[in-house]
Amino acid sequence: MLIRALTLSLTLATGGAMAMPALAQSVDSSAGALVASVVADSLEHPWALAFLPDGRFLVTERPGRMLVIGADGARFGVSGVPEVVARGQGGLLDVVLAPDFAESGTIYMSFAEPAASAGRQRGTGTAVMAARLVLEGDAGRLEDQRVIFRMNNYDNSNRHFGSRIVVGQDGNLFVTLGDRGTMDRAQDEADLAGGVVRIDPNGGIPADNPRLEGWAEAFWSIGHRNPQGATLRPDDGALFLVEHGPQGGDALHRVEGGRNYGWPIITYGRDYSGLPIGVGQEQEGLEQPLHYWTPSISPSGLAFYSGSLLPEWEGDLLTGGLSGNMLIRLDMEGDEVVGEERLFDGQLGRIRDVRISPDGVIYILTDAANGALMRIEPAD
Repeated sequence: MLIRALTLSLTLATGGAMAMPALAQSVDSSAGALVASVVADSLEHPWALAFLPDGRFLVTERPGRMLVIGADGARFGVSGVPEVVARGQGGLLDVVLAPDFAESGTIYMSFAEPAASAGRQRGTGTAVMAARLVLEGDAGRLEDQRVIFRMNNYDNSNRHFGSRIVVGQDGNLFVTLGDRGTMDRAQDEADLAGGVVRIDPNGGIPADNPRLEGWAEAFWSIGHRNPQGATLRPDDGALFLVEHGPQGGDALHRVEGGRNYGWPIITYGRDYSGLPIGVGQEQEGLEQPLHYWTPSISPSGLAFYSGSLLPEWEGDLLTGGLSGNMLIRLDMEGDEVVGEERLFDGQLGRIRDVRISPDGVIYILTDAANGALMRIEPAD
C-alpha cells in the first residue's frame, strides 16, 4: 500500500551556505512513525557507505576522498585512495568490506580510473581496487593497493559507470557496470560495459562463471543500462539490482548467471527525445524486470531489510531515489513485488545509498555538494 500521509517535523540547520536536510524529520509508514536524523553533514557528493566493526562508518565521496565517520559525526580522511576521474558521474564510487575484514583489513572500492593509470591511450573506465585499511587512532591509510579489475574498453564518456560491488556468499565479487552512455555496448558480448561481472577476490575468473559462447569470461549477465544498486538476498544469496532506465523504465531485476536483461532491445522507457527505443517491452529470450518505474525515480543503493527494529519489513527491499528524492520500500514475497511504499517524499534530497546496520537501523547517504549521512529508525 502506498503511504501518502506524511508528517513532517522541520528543524533547519543554520549558518554558512548550508543547504542540508532538516536535523530531524518524521514520516508515518506501514511500520509506524519513522524519524530521520543527521549523523554527519558537509559531505561532498557521498557515494557509498560501509559499517566498520567498531561502530564507525566508512564513506566515499565522489571527488575522490574516503572518510571514517563516528556516531557523533567526527571524521578524518583516509590516505592512499586511487586517483580518480571526478567528472560527470565518475569519481570514487562504491566501497565494501571483505568478509574477513576483522582479520585482514581488506576493502574493495570501485572508481572511474584515468587511462594513464591503466596503461591505456585515452579515456576512463570502471575499475576495482583491493587494499588494506589501517586505522590508528584518528588516522587512516590504505596499504597494499592493487587494481584487481578493469573494464576492457575505456572511452571519453563521463556517464554510466555503474558501479556497485557485492560480495557473494562464496566470497567472489559481483561488479555492476553501466553502458557508459553508448547503449549498444550492453549487447556486445565481448565488451564488459553494460553487464555484471563476477571475479574472485584477486581478480581472477571463477571456473563456474556462465562462460557462454561469445561472452567475455568475466560476464555474469548482460543487457544492463546503469545499475547503481545491488545486494544479496540473505537467505539464498540471490543477486538483485536496480538500474536506471532512460526516460522511464527504471528496473529491479533478480540477476541470474547467463541471462540477458534486454537493454537496449527492450525497455519500459523512451529516449529523451520521446522516441521509442528498441523493439518494445518484451522479446523472447530477454528477461523481464520484477518491477519497474515510469516515470523514473533513478534508483540508487539497494538493501534487503533485516532487523528487529522493523519486523514488519523483514525481507523487503529498500532503495533510494535520486530524481525521486525519496526512500522506497518494495514489499517482497519471494521474487514478487506485491507493493510499493514511498517514504520521505521530497524531504531528504537525492538518496544515493541505502544500507542496513547490524542492529537494524536504516542508513542513507544524500547526494549533494553538502550531502549527509543519515539514520532512519522508529520514532518511539
